[in-house]
Amino acid sequence: MKLLLTSGGITNRSIAKALFDLVGKKSEDTSLVFIPTASNTEKGDKDWFINDLINLKNQNFKQIDIADISAISKEIWLPRFEEADVLFFEGGHTSYLMEWINKSGLKEQLPELLKTKVYVGLSAGSCVTNKDLCLKISQLLYGEDLDKTEETVGLNYVNFYFLPHLNSQWFPKLREENICEVTKGMSEKIYALDDQSALKVVDGKVEIISEGKYLEFN
Repeated sequence: MKLLLTSGGITNRSIAKALFDLVGKKSEDTSLVFIPTASNTEKGDKDWFINDLINLKNQNFKQIDIADISAISKEIWLPRFEEADVLFFEGGHTSYLMEWINKSGLKEQLPELLKTKVYVGLSAGSCVTNKDLCLKISQLLYGEDLDKTEETVGLNYVNFYFLPHLNSQWFPKLREENICEVTKGMSEKIYALDDQSALKVVDGKVEIISEGKYLEFN
């Protein structure tokens, strides 16, 4: 399984190179399907969403399709996923995205799809690959899921926790001292990455790709 877990998407040349190394094709020969589902519940200015798409457009893909798994049926999205080289899961609300990965039937389809395709996550799209969505981190560091009391099971594709937006002005609690405090007592490996960093994961082997800052815990 090939994963590229990003905090901010394809934000620099190093991350772009890592993506096309995983795909094994030039950008102009690569097709991507963009899954915007996690962004559906995020209100307000969507400039971040537009910038994520612009960063993809600037890579000169052969094709960028858009398929929202909460809006169209499996009969519509599955053939489009099967035709793509890259499945790109956009950021937004992590538990909402996981809810629709389950509801849509995509969770059952992904293991077969990812035998030949590359999974790319941006923020929430990366976090759903964890074994669970770590409610404590979600509530205390990101201010999400404040009404929830039970853990949400993730895709369990990696044996660590991915924390996006390190040192971001938009996420003021994503600082080393706060992360250390919130994750105290956790034994799992934790990666906290800024928006210029990513994790390239091939069959469980992790490589850090960064033109910015990142932290490793445990």
